[in-house]
Amino acid sequence: MTFWQVLLAIIFPPLAVLHRGCGSVLIVLLLTAAGWVPGVIAALIILNKNEN
Repeated sequence: MTFWQVLLAIIFPPLAVLHRGCGSVLIVLLLTAAGWVPGVIAALIILNKNEN
């Protein structure tokens, strides 16, 4: 997870997980629509989960 991915996850969470697949984008988009904070948390978890 790079600095730019974290910054993008804070500014607009669905864009940060765009390369993870359609399912991740939809989940983060729905959580962001419900509230900004849940979307940011989900995006950071998804970005951190698949880190090599």
